[in-house]
Amino acid sequence: MTKQPMNRYDRFRALGQSGAAPDIDTLMGHLHEQVDFATTRLVDFALGLVDTHEGAGRIRHYLFHGGLIQRNYAALYFKRRQEMALLHEAVAQGKIDEIQAYLR
Repeated sequence: MTKQPMNRYDRFRALGQSGAAPDIDTLMGHLHEQVDFATTRLVDFALGLVDTHEGAGRIRHYLFHGGLIQRNYAALYFKRRQEMALLHEAVAQGKIDEIQAYLR
């Protein structure tokens, strides 16, 4: 059996599964003003795989210090985990709006 080259989906999945801070930085680095829809879906998927304290901490950093798109995806990560206290804090600081924090 030959080993297949890693495709884009596999690369993003591996970054999310590792949950290491540098890998979160790589994922968040793909979120910028000119990002395409497919990339946002891959980043969203990969962030959903993050299940490490280190990774969650790095995503928290982006919730409070990232660009607008990065903050929105970080908020989505914590909303899916029902970590509402963190979202309340981000809203209070003006990092995300109430719609992003609370709309289902």
